[in-house]
Parts: sequence; C-alpha cells; structure tokens
Amino acid sequence: MKLTTRSEYALLALLYLTRHYSEKYNTVETVATAQHIPHKYLEQIMLALKRARFVRSSKGQHGGYKLAKPAADITLAEIVRLFDGALAPTDSVSEHFYESTPVEREKKLVALFKDVRDYAAKKLETTTLADVS
Repeated sequence: MKLTTRSEYALLALLYLTRHYSEKYNTVETVATAQHIPHKYLEQIMLALKRARFVRSSKGQHGGYKLAKPAADITLAEIVRLFDGALAPTDSVSEHFYESTPVEREKKLVALFKDVRDYAAKKLETTTLADVS
C-alpha cells in the first residue's frame, strides 16, 4: 500500500474538520490555506468525501463543509480505500480488490504479503480520525 496525494490531502482536510467539528461550516479556502492544499485539488477531494457521506456541505455566505458524523466513527481505512483502493501491498492478496499477479507463484511471498496486508488493515480499520486529531 502506498498513499496517493489524494488520500493524504483527504486525511489532512478531515483532520482539520475534526479539530473544528463544533464550529460552523468551513470553506474550502479555509481548509486549503490551513493545511497547505491546492484549492482546486481540495474541491475535488471534498466532493468525493461528500458523495461518500463523510462530509456534508452547505451553500451560501456561511457555507462550506463539516464532518457528516463524529470523527470517532470514521476510520482511516475507509478514507484510504475511498481514494487508493486496496490496503494490500499487491492485488493478489487483497480481500476487496483481488486481481491475479505474478507473485502468486511463490507461496511464501504471498503469505508474507498477507501478513503485511492484515497488519496494515487492522491498524487503519481500528484507528479513527478522533484517534489522530
């Protein structure tokens, strides 16, 4: 598993919203400036997060984005999977995004990569935004 810039920025934006959860809606400009994320790129990320129901939005002068549910209910695994897909180091050991790969010919490598997948998945699935904010 390797995080893309999209998932890294999504996590940064969500952490900002987590820390400002009780406040009004936060504009993309505010989040982008605070987290040093390109504004246009963050707009796309926020739309994806909204479609996945991690954030909600409001239009108008006091509009913007805020978390759609408590930070303790959003795991890092959900966000990484949304933007990057599999948590496994190779598709042939992925539980959710399986595809055949050449490494399948070596059973000990497959076993090792499954262990890596299991550790990463467990860690990300049990860590919430609240845990890292």
